[in-house]
Amino acid sequence: MAQLPVFPTRLPLPNRRDLIALPLVLGLVFIVAWASGQMSGPYHPGETLPLTLDPVALPEYALYTVLRMAAALALSILFTLGYATLAAKNRYAERILIPVLDVLQSVPILGYLSITVAGFMALFPGSLWGVQMAVIFAVFTSQAWNMTFSLYQSLKTVPRDLSDAAATYQLPAWQRFWRLELPFAMPGLVWNTMMSVSGGWFFVVAAEAITVGGHQVMVPGVGSYIALAIEHRDLAAIGWAILTMLLVILLYDALLFRPVIAWADKFRFDTATSGPAPTSRVLDFLQRTRLLRLAAVVPGLLWQLSLRLFATPPVRRPAKPAAGGWARGADLAFNIMLGALLVAVLIAVWRIVPADFGWAEVGHVFLLGLVTAVRVFALVLLASLIWVPVGLWIGQRPTLARRVQPLAQFLAAFPANLLFPLVVVAIVHYNLNVNIWTSPLMILGSQWYILFNVIGGAAALPGELREASRNLGLRGWLRFKRLLLPGVFQAYVTGALTASGGAWNAAIVAEVVSWGHHTLVATGLGAYIAQATAAGNVHEVALGIGVMALYVIGINRFVWHRLYRLAETRWRLD
Repeated sequence: MAQLPVFPTRLPLPNRRDLIALPLVLGLVFIVAWASGQMSGPYHPGETLPLTLDPVALPEYALYTVLRMAAALALSILFTLGYATLAAKNRYAERILIPVLDVLQSVPILGYLSITVAGFMALFPGSLWGVQMAVIFAVFTSQAWNMTFSLYQSLKTVPRDLSDAAATYQLPAWQRFWRLELPFAMPGLVWNTMMSVSGGWFFVVAAEAITVGGHQVMVPGVGSYIALAIEHRDLAAIGWAILTMLLVILLYDALLFRPVIAWADKFRFDTATSGPAPTSRVLDFLQRTRLLRLAAVVPGLLWQLSLRLFATPPVRRPAKPAAGGWARGADLAFNIMLGALLVAVLIAVWRIVPADFGWAEVGHVFLLGLVTAVRVFALVLLASLIWVPVGLWIGQRPTLARRVQPLAQFLAAFPANLLFPLVVVAIVHYNLNVNIWTSPLMILGSQWYILFNVIGGAAALPGELREASRNLGLRGWLRFKRLLLPGVFQAYVTGALTASGGAWNAAIVAEVVSWGHHTLVATGLGAYIAQATAAGNVHEVALGIGVMALYVIGINRFVWHRLYRLAETRWRLD
């Protein structure tokens, strides 16, 4: 058992690094406090918030956007740790939580905004906090699902030898999670967190420009600045917004993600060296301070205390031979309960839908969903063929991965609607097919989930396996088939699943593109939802979102989750 951290008997003298770091930390706290005060001003529905396209305002707008995304990231981490762990540990909870997660992932961001904005504004009447909370929640929905799927799958694929070692030492569930399972999942979780943060930029444009009761509310931020620039057809403002996004991404990569990657490298599942370890000048600087390092004593003390409080070894009970019949009966009862719930939902739909739409309209929407499904499948397949080999090549070269990381983050964060002017002009000028040439916009942001996950999976491959493959002379296709594909398969499935869900979500933006007086509409479910939202047809929006959820759930159940099972049973790192 590790020793509890102790407080020093006297306060150490600050060194030169403390004299630099302490003012920076205090200044950061002051800036966050000031920005939080600016974001909580009075607001009444229908009021127009002042916005400007002056580039001088972009640093302040970027600060507001970063604070919203940071709050959403904190909520996403808490949600991931609780939800994914419960789903991975309890098979009965898993049967409910994973389908629910499929539903949550399938609901587009417009669906969350239309449902939650009024509720948050009712919780904070007369205050801008209601709108701010709605934006934070919308960004949370673009981050949490990917992180949750990553942690869930990592917990399901912990190598058996590590699990046997934990059982031999009789680690209770609390210590097993913090000492074994979470460290094993940490590399993949870090890469997916980076991707989730970058993906949040893709949806921040829609989140910061909300329509409430027929009135558009634009809260100050980079997303609303971009929406206003597109509305005014101001290409210079769009250029300033792109430059601001690039600078912000480089800053949080240097200040946050590089230190986290360097710290998480100690959780690698291997003992052989596989290249130079990742480094971070910011992390090295903080570790060499004296006063700031004292801040780590309190959380370290609480963590060690928790390990001691929950250190009671598990009680080993003899196996019960007759438990099989009870387990089968419990499974049968659980399945009957889920079946009854499904029948109740179908009866409700049968009673409500014909009265409002008629079955012809429902069939038409399902056909539109099939068109979008074909697009999504083709785009995910094409992105996989491109980015899986690239991700494998980059992930096996740690130095190159560190250099490519900021570029990949920027490309993942690049909002697709900034390309709408080029797409609209090209389609109109060359008389191109709208259904084909707007499709790449659906995968533009979500394809990076595949690349990030494959890079993370390849970087986490144990060095012993790589050395064994070299000793056995594995090369080319045989090495890909026997080592690389099994090694990154679980990470790829997580990335492809999230990319598929992101493409469905992006279809609402990509199947209806506008620039000035030109509006191009492709055939598909995304265009149906976007047009119904613009027209204020709540019933059609609900029908479109419901059909989209059914398609996403069905594809996840019959395709992606079966591939997950394959990763759990056949292609494991043990």
